[in-house]
Amino acid sequence: MTKAKEQNIDYLISQGQHFWDQRTDSTSLLNAYHFIRLAHEQRPEDFDLAVLYGRILYTRGFFFEQGLKTQDELFINGLQICRSAVINHPDFLQIYERSQGDSSFKLLATIAEVPKSLVSGLFWWATNLARHLNSKPVVERLNHRELLEVIMHRIISLDPGFHYSGPYRFFGSMYARIPGVELSQSETYFNQAIGTNPEYLGNRVHMAEFYHQKSGNRESFHALLTEVVKSDPTLHPGIMAENFFYQKRAQLLLSKEPSLFE
Repeated sequence: MTKAKEQNIDYLISQGQHFWDQRTDSTSLLNAYHFIRLAHEQRPEDFDLAVLYGRILYTRGFFFEQGLKTQDELFINGLQICRSAVINHPDFLQIYERSQGDSSFKLLATIAEVPKSLVSGLFWWATNLARHLNSKPVVERLNHRELLEVIMHRIISLDPGFHYSGPYRFFGSMYARIPGVELSQSETYFNQAIGTNPEYLGNRVHMAEFYHQKSGNRESFHALLTEVVKSDPTLHPGIMAENFFYQKRAQLLLSKEPSLFE
């Protein structure tokens, strides 16, 4: 690759990061998507770039897009990009090549051993996949349960606080949607996430949306989301964008409260 082309890609990444930092604005998020997509297409082997792209796709699908088909396409794209980034990473391949068994067993066995360098890719792979599965039949969620559990347990063992208690928030949401699992497990994971990272409003919104809705706790659902709506999203500058998004989602869920508890 020529020096000029490398510099062009670096420019695309710089522009994409600039707009990503302003992502509370929908136009800026689309611009971030545009520049990072172009950069990823020209430098697909860049792990951090792929993970950022997967995160941008998730953010668009979860917080901005309204149509279910468009949302699902974004989640599928995001999970595929992050999955590819993980399984083609040298740290993954080194373990995979010495693993025994069929391809499915080798995949799970390798994930259970990967180093901390792959945590971000694993997280956004699983997060996009889970959101994709959220609207699918129960049997599809069950078919992916083992993969998702192996991924998130590995993240907990390596970096339990990743993305503001992300793996605990993930399990809290997941175990409210999987049949045959005690709902109390969902509550335990959410309490862990909120207790460790109370500043991240997403922990509370997910608990209301998944645990309280599933358990029929309308009063707790309403109280937790009202608490989020009344919060100041600017108190923690590093997560201001996410807190702003989750505050909007809390408002949306409150507007749907009567139909959610019919």
